[in-house]
Amino acid sequence: MAEIDKISNIIEEISPYYSSKKKRKVDPVPAEEHKLIYDSSSETLEPVYFWILDFMNDMFGDVEKLVDNFTSSPGSGHFAELGARATRMQEEGMKILGSVNTVLKSIINIIYDLKEFEIRLSHYKKCHSKNKEEAEAALLSLKQIWMDNVDIKRGRGSINMMAQDINFVTLRDAFMAAKSVEDVDKMDLNDRVKRVLKPRLAEFFEWKKRSEIELKKRFEIEKNYLKSQVNALKLYARWAKPYLIAAEKLRMKERDKEPAIVNVFNTLLLELTLLGKRKINVEEEVIDKNLPESFKNVKLKRNYYNCVLVDFVFRGIPQRIGQQAHYVFGGRTEVTFKGYCLNEDELALLNEKLSQSDIEDALKLIEGTTTESLDQLREDIEYFLKSEEEQEEETEKKENEDINPFSALFGLGKKQTKKSGKDKEKSKIDLLKKGIRKDNYVESMVRRLGENAAARACFSVFDVYKKAHGMPSHPSPFE
Repeated sequence: MAEIDKISNIIEEISPYYSSKKKRKVDPVPAEEHKLIYDSSSETLEPVYFWILDFMNDMFGDVEKLVDNFTSSPGSGHFAELGARATRMQEEGMKILGSVNTVLKSIINIIYDLKEFEIRLSHYKKCHSKNKEEAEAALLSLKQIWMDNVDIKRGRGSINMMAQDINFVTLRDAFMAAKSVEDVDKMDLNDRVKRVLKPRLAEFFEWKKRSEIELKKRFEIEKNYLKSQVNALKLYARWAKPYLIAAEKLRMKERDKEPAIVNVFNTLLLELTLLGKRKINVEEEVIDKNLPESFKNVKLKRNYYNCVLVDFVFRGIPQRIGQQAHYVFGGRTEVTFKGYCLNEDELALLNEKLSQSDIEDALKLIEGTTTESLDQLREDIEYFLKSEEEQEEETEKKENEDINPFSALFGLGKKQTKKSGKDKEKSKIDLLKKGIRKDNYVESMVRRLGENAAARACFSVFDVYKKAHGMPSHPSPFE
């Protein structure tokens, strides 16, 4: 899980501005920092947290929770209560996942069956082709299928066995060459072979006609069944996901060496982090004369935000209230306020670094077992669930594409597919990992303005909270 003491280090690591400031040992990092400590067994964390959260929502309008960790001592009732809840969530989730796996196997089998049906139906379709060579090849394929699957059931009376054992040497070749029953009379064959060949050809053409109709029916039935199974899988996935996510969020953080957590004590340790940010509007700042008039028509390539980071560290004693297993927590609360100015690239990389935490990895695994279970099969599923007209349109488009071997080899003449949102996000994160571009002159001016705004906002949250709760405060250093 992400830890609050690492967030400041991550900001200094990803931001060229803050990391360079640290190396030069000039202005402190962050732009502003304050700390507030409560130590009262009767004062709970909830009023402190929600007062600051509501105030930041009014101030910034964009507040998100970055860290939410907890650890209970093994000997406490709170540990046993949450452990039982997590186990129940895991059991319910795994039951539904069993159904997910069953349906997924069924979908895989259906797709393989549909591919086989499609190959077989392609022979029937090509038999009606205007291209004589293509139609002849398709007819020969169907004759081979008929001999291997239908005629073979006659045993020694089948065409293959008669040609091999009873010296009907020309029977097989004549059967493959004949395009109709009437063609048999035109062939140079003896009467004995013709008497065997005519009924077999008549039977084959009747089989060809009936099997095409039945195969198309089976193909449509399988497609409808595939659709119902996909819908069932999505439904099971939606049912399982909340249980698995809840079970993961109830998992406690491991803190073996934390001195505040003693095995037999009734102790709880909480970590919470809020990030409030507000976009810097250059035009408004020019109007307010916080930036030079020459900045009026400047368009930044990336947005900048003044940010306030609020860290909560709570060490308390869980106290159970009533029969509903509800707990209240009284103890020591440390609240740290920090002000930064970050651009959108730095915020994106900050989120990427935080997403590498254990809980995010676990949630990705949950996503992989539910919502993304069909990703590898998605192309096949979408193909088979499309209508025949859509499939024909796609086939025509593929046929009209450039098939020059040299252009195919070097990728010339191909239309570039539009990247999905996930691909764009991945490429953006890959670019950010190579290093964030340093601020130019205009951006550095906006950064300084944002730092001043972040410092003021940071002090404002800290100062207003103290005044609202009757605590002594000092005059604002910004007036």
